[in-house]
Amino acid sequence: MEKLKFGFYWAASCGGCEIAVLDVDEKILEILKIADVVFWPVAMDVKYRDVEAMADGYMDVCFFNGGIRNSEQEHLAKLLRKKAKYMVAFGACAQLGGVPGLANLSNRKDIFERVYHTTESTDNKAGTEPQVKHTLPEGSSEIPVFQESVRPLDQVIPVDYYLPGCPPPPKLIFNAIDAIAKGQLPPKGSILAPELAVCDECPRKKEEKKVAHIKRIIDFTPEPEKCLLEQGLVCMGPATRGGCDAKCLGANMPCTGCGGACPGAIEQGSAMISALSTVLGLADEKAEEYDVDAVVAQLKDPVGTFYKYALPASIIGRRVKK
Repeated sequence: MEKLKFGFYWAASCGGCEIAVLDVDEKILEILKIADVVFWPVAMDVKYRDVEAMADGYMDVCFFNGGIRNSEQEHLAKLLRKKAKYMVAFGACAQLGGVPGLANLSNRKDIFERVYHTTESTDNKAGTEPQVKHTLPEGSSEIPVFQESVRPLDQVIPVDYYLPGCPPPPKLIFNAIDAIAKGQLPPKGSILAPELAVCDECPRKKEEKKVAHIKRIIDFTPEPEKCLLEQGLVCMGPATRGGCDAKCLGANMPCTGCGGACPGAIEQGSAMISALSTVLGLADEKAEEYDVDAVVAQLKDPVGTFYKYALPASIIGRRVKK
């Protein structure tokens, strides 16, 4: 039987998804029995011309990780879409925009001003900024255009499937590859993860108690068996798709939402705000009414909390430019 042809590409992300491919451990040997990796710039010497020379649909599957931040990433996304039968948004950055997407709180001009002029360590008296094209006696150079916004992959090209997570859990990666090999993929557009929330996988005790104070993980050591949300920590578990076996909660850390919105939710951030509103209240029913504004003020960095991974894919999308 002819082997499948896989490709991997790394756009605007930290690169953890590239390493996650190897986290399947010895199962990588099973994958290599059924598939050849024909495109993987992080591990292979591949040029533009090599990809352009591929016939359309040459690769069976391209696993594309990272959002789209610059013109090179957009070009490769469109090129790889032609060269792959199936395009998989691999990881939170490709699916949602990811942590790099928080840059959408600023525009291109503001980002350049901060990075090249006003950071505490910057010494740039000449006010130099990167130029897309530059000519020297030795020749000319050209770098990618830094675009105004970070975009998830499906805002640039059609995406067939999504593998959530930061990075995707090894179990989901292997299950997806197994489904590809057996021709048992769900309908296009599906998220290749269970139809449940992180809370459904979390073994912690939930007693539906109210919390009067929002806390931070740096402030105290949480009880290891009690629901973190009920201990005052903003845990994104109620609004986040599972499939990760609640690994972060097992390490006594709250879920930060890398799995994206729960099945059926319009978007992740607003769903979590709704969930949080149901537990905010007086822990002591005999106490006097508390100051709602004061409690909400305890929440540091609301956008970074509720939209850590999903700002570009949310209804908000980005900060409005004036």
